[in-house]
Amino acid sequence: MSVKSGSLYSTIPRLERIPFLIHGFGARLWKEDDYKNRPEWKDFKLVLLNQIHSNIIQVIDNVPEEKLKGDAAITGLPFLLLIIKTADCLPALIVDEPQKVIAAVHCGWRGTSKRVIKKVIQNMKNHYGSDPALLLVALGPCIGRECYEVGEDVYKSFKQEGLSTEFFRNHPLRRQKYLFDLKGANLSQMVSEGVEEKNIFSVEICTHCHESLPSFRRDKDKAGRTLSFIGMSS
Repeated sequence: MSVKSGSLYSTIPRLERIPFLIHGFGARLWKEDDYKNRPEWKDFKLVLLNQIHSNIIQVIDNVPEEKLKGDAAITGLPFLLLIIKTADCLPALIVDEPQKVIAAVHCGWRGTSKRVIKKVIQNMKNHYGSDPALLLVALGPCIGRECYEVGEDVYKSFKQEGLSTEFFRNHPLRRQKYLFDLKGANLSQMVSEGVEEKNIFSVEICTHCHESLPSFRRDKDKAGRTLSFIGMSS
């Protein structure tokens, strides 16, 4: 797939063709204040979640007055910028173009084991009448499957939740460690819910390998966060 990259954020060309949509996956230098400094975005209200690695989904039908808790937000309201913060976790931006509904999802391993992205699609279907086959999904940069080392606790949590363990493989050098394909696990959940693979667009960049992007695994508390965003102008 093609990605349009700028110095501050990257976009997906297919989503750029939607006239009412704005979106992007921020680089290290893209900060919260940058939204406020864009004259063309002056009418947008920023919606940032108190992210807790959960499957809590906020369905926003009224402009929120305070910060909401959870790891996904869905809305049909214009002039809201849904923002997800990540530093190795997977950011997902979803748009239902016919119904004018958008979602932003934070997918870490905990949220993935709790099927957060699958539940977002179910919420879009039940609350707004979205057809999963018509959804467009943009998956941003996250830690790659060759770099994402996890332990037995992560592997067992997926088994206990009744999820496939096909996205784990034994670490080639370390006992009782695995390499986990975070993006693949979430893509599988979306497809199982009826999203068409041809409608899923992925930025194939590993945050751990690219120093232009924040990585908690690489930089710990100095990592900062990637800000991913999606909003509608009308």
